[in-house]
Amino acid sequence: MKQQGSIVLHTGVRMDERVNLMNIMKITIKVLIQSALNLDRSLDSDFPPLQQFFFVLEHCLKHGLKVKKSFIGQNKSFFGPLELVEKLCPESADIFTNTRNLPEIKTSVGRGRAWLHLSLMQKKLADYLQVLIDHKDLLSDFYEPGALMMEEEGAVIVGLLMGLNMIDANLCLKGEDLDSQVGIIDFSFCLKDIQQNDSEKKADEITTVLDQKHYVEELNRHLSCTVGDLQSKIELLEKTNSKLNEELVAAKDRIVSLQDEHNQLLHDSIRFQKKSERHLEVNMQDTKVELETYKQTRKGLDEMYNETWKQLNVEKQVRMELEKELNLQLGLKTEMEMAMKLLEKDIHEKQDTLVVLRKQLDDVKSINLQMCQKVKETEIALQNKNEQVSLLQTKSDMVDSSTKALEERLQESEKGRQISEENCIKLKKDMEAKSDTLKQQLQKLDSQCSHLEQNLQSEKGQKKTLQEELNKEKEKNKSLQNDLLQYSQLKKDFDKLFREKTQMQKQCAEQEQALQEMGFHLSQSKLKMEDIKEVNKALKGHTWLKDDEATGCKQCNKEFSISRRKHHCRNCGDIFCNTCSSNELSLPSYPKPVRVCDTCHNLLLQRCSSNCS
Repeated sequence: MKQQGSIVLHTGVRMDERVNLMNIMKITIKVLIQSALNLDRSLDSDFPPLQQFFFVLEHCLKHGLKVKKSFIGQNKSFFGPLELVEKLCPESADIFTNTRNLPEIKTSVGRGRAWLHLSLMQKKLADYLQVLIDHKDLLSDFYEPGALMMEEEGAVIVGLLMGLNMIDANLCLKGEDLDSQVGIIDFSFCLKDIQQNDSEKKADEITTVLDQKHYVEELNRHLSCTVGDLQSKIELLEKTNSKLNEELVAAKDRIVSLQDEHNQLLHDSIRFQKKSERHLEVNMQDTKVELETYKQTRKGLDEMYNETWKQLNVEKQVRMELEKELNLQLGLKTEMEMAMKLLEKDIHEKQDTLVVLRKQLDDVKSINLQMCQKVKETEIALQNKNEQVSLLQTKSDMVDSSTKALEERLQESEKGRQISEENCIKLKKDMEAKSDTLKQQLQKLDSQCSHLEQNLQSEKGQKKTLQEELNKEKEKNKSLQNDLLQYSQLKKDFDKLFREKTQMQKQCAEQEQALQEMGFHLSQSKLKMEDIKEVNKALKGHTWLKDDEATGCKQCNKEFSISRRKHHCRNCGDIFCNTCSSNELSLPSYPKPVRVCDTCHNLLLQRCSSNCS
C-alpha cells in the first residue's frame, strides 16, 4: 500500500511539473514573438527573451530524462534523444556535423544547446521535435513514462513552437561558452507580460490601422504599375505591327522580282537542255557503234587466248604426271638395290652359322667316340649313366634336325637370290627403255612450249593495240561525262532557284500567320485588361479583419486553437491558419517578404509571370 501511494504521489508531482513547464513555455514564446515583432529585425544571441526561451526549452527536454551510469559517473544529457533526429530526418545531418565540428564545445550539453540554436536559425525546430514525438517508442529508451516529451504536453509545446517560424534569428556560436552556462528561469518576464497587456491592446489597434493603410497604398501602387505595363505593351504591339506591315510589302516586291528571274532561268535551262540532249544523242550513237565493233574483236581474241591457255594447261599436266612416274621408278630402283644389299648380308651371316654348326658336329662325333671307348672300359658306369646317354642322344637328334633345317633354308635363300638378281636385271632394262621414251617426250614438250611462247608474244602485241584504242574511247567517254556533269549542275541550280521560291512563299505565309497571331494577342491583351480591372474592383472591397471577428480559417474552415494559430494575409487582409498562409512574397508596402495566403500567392505569381512575358 505504501508503494502504491508513493507511485501515485510521484505521478501527481510529474503531472504538476508538466503543466507548469507548459504554461511557462506558452508565456516565454508569447513574449518572444511580441518583442520580435516590436523590434522588426533579426534577433541576436544576446536578446534576453531568446535566452530565457532556450533555458525553458532545455528544462522541458530534461524533464523525466533517464540517468545513464558510466565509469566516470552519472550522465544526464538531453543531446542523446536529439541524436535520433539524425537517423529519422536525413536533412538534419548538416546541423549535427556543424555542432560536432565546433572546437569550443566539448560536452554533450553544449552540443545540445548548439543544436537548438542552429535548428531555430533554420526555422525547423518544431519539425524536428515533432518527428521525435511521432516516434515515442524510440524516446522510451531515454525518458521515463511520466516525462513531458512522452505525454500530450509535449505535442502542445511543439505546436506552440510552430509560431517561431515567423521570427528571423541570427545567432553566432563562436566565442560563446555553451558548456558552462547555468539555465535559470526568470519569472519577471511573465509579470511584465501581465502589466503590458492593456498597453498592448492599444498598440494592436494602432498596428491594425497602420496595416490597413499600408494595404490600401500597396493596392494603389500595384494598380498603377499594372496600368503602366499594359500601356507600354500596347505601344510595343503597335510598333511591331507597323514593322511587320513594312516587311510584308518588301517581301512581296522581292517575290515578284524572284518570279521574273525564275521565268528567265527556266527559258535558258530549256534551251540548253534541248542542245545538250541533241549532242548526247549523236555521241551515244557513235559510242554504241564503236562499242559493238570493240566487243566483236574482243570476243575473237578471248576465244583464241582461252584455247591456247587450255592446251598449255593440258600439256603441263601431262608433263607433271610423267615426272611423277619417273620419280616413282627411281624410288623403286633404289629400294631394290637396298633389298639386294640386305639379302647379301643375310647370306653371309647364315654361312657363318653353318660353319659354327659343322664344328659343333665334329666335336659331338669326337665325344661319341670317346664315350664308346669309355663304355667298353667301364660297363658298370654305363649302367648308372644310361639315363644320361639317352638324354645326350635326344640332344644329338635335335642338333641333326636343326642342321637339316638350316641346310634347307640355305638352299631356299640361294634360290631367292638368283630370282632377285634376274628381277634386277629386268628392271634395269625396263627403266632404261622408259627413260629414253620420257626424254623424247620432254624434247617434244619443249618445242611445243617455244611455239606457244611465240604465239603469246604476238597476242600481247595485238592486246597493246586494243588497249590504245580503249584509252581513246575512254577519253571520249570522259568528255561526254563532263558535258553530263555540266547539265546536272544546271539542273541543280534550277532546283535551288525553285527551292528559294518555295521558301519565300513559306516566309510570306508565316508572316501572314504572325500578323494574324498578333491581332489575336492584341484582342487577348484587351480581354486581360478588362479582367484585371474587374479583379482590382473586387480587391478594393477587401478590408483588414480583426482577430475577434474570425473563429476559423477562411480557406479550410478549421477552427483556431492553441496549436492552430491565426495569421493575417498582408495582401487581402483575411485571417488564415499556418498551412493555408505559409507562403511569403515581397510587396511594395513592405521592405521584406511578408506572409500571404495561397490564393493571393497564386494571383501575384500569375501577375508577375504575365509582366515578365
